[in-house]
Amino acid sequence: MAKIFITGATGFVGEQLAKKLVDQGNEVHLLARSVSKAKKMFPDEQFKIFEGDLLEPTKIQKAIENCSEVYHLAAYAKVWDKDPQAFYKMNVEGTLHILEQALQVGIKRVVLTSTAGVLGPAVNGIVTENTPQTVPHSTEYERTKAISEQESLKYLDKGLEIVTLNPTRIYGGGQRSESNAVTKLLERYHQGKWRIMPGDGKRIGNYVFVEDVVQGHILAMQKGRNGERYILGGDNVSYQELFDMFGEITGKHLRLFNLPIGVMMTFARLQLFMANTFGKAPLITPNFVKKYLYDWKVSSEKAQKELGYQITPLKQGLTKTLEWLKNN
Repeated sequence: MAKIFITGATGFVGEQLAKKLVDQGNEVHLLARSVSKAKKMFPDEQFKIFEGDLLEPTKIQKAIENCSEVYHLAAYAKVWDKDPQAFYKMNVEGTLHILEQALQVGIKRVVLTSTAGVLGPAVNGIVTENTPQTVPHSTEYERTKAISEQESLKYLDKGLEIVTLNPTRIYGGGQRSESNAVTKLLERYHQGKWRIMPGDGKRIGNYVFVEDVVQGHILAMQKGRNGERYILGGDNVSYQELFDMFGEITGKHLRLFNLPIGVMMTFARLQLFMANTFGKAPLITPNFVKKYLYDWKVSSEKAQKELGYQITPLKQGLTKTLEWLKNN
């Protein structure tokens, strides 16, 4: 039995990873801002819950002591914050606190969860881990996660083994949270409440089933090469193909209305103005709308070859997601 430290365990992927590790016989140490919330989610005695967050090194140290492995999933992934420094503090400084404490207590191996968004869109063919970035990052989340990846490499020279993961658009059963936006969208479609097709519907994204991402984390800890990054993706499909496939599975073929990018941009600018004026978080920002101008095709071949990573076909994953939605 290993003692494993996880951040972000109360999140969409983190919850399922933590429970999977306990199912495998490990003891899992969790860092949580709300202990009461964490205890409801993780009542089993194999979960050791510690109060604290990424900006409190002394509390991190208490939680990480006596552990042999670290999974760092916690991140600040909102579309906007009234404090422009919030993303940097959590995603960069918070990550460095985790790495520093891991180094101090003698932990050898850390798996860092980033995002495929840091790699940029597919401008010149399908994106891999080594594709040069040619388009500026669309969001502060992506920008600060990219900085976090670069800063973490400095710890390789200090003796820490680090494997970085770049998941794509995650979907599947679990939490109805911002991190599970694809499933929330599918649910609204199933309920007949979603009738919009972004742009012309032809832009391609990559969709990965949550169970694949969880397994990919465990495989990365076991087999990932030190200092390497791995894309954890699924199938590359357009918005039109995604909705067509889900419509076929549900038996509901809703007519979706194309929303031109120009209209989306105007709405986003108004949302950002209201946010900056009144402090209310926007539904979408102009920089986020720019993501709809590109395809986001990626390859998970490296993870498949080196980790033994396996992809659940999109139709199978969507079928499981629908079953979950019906039962929850």
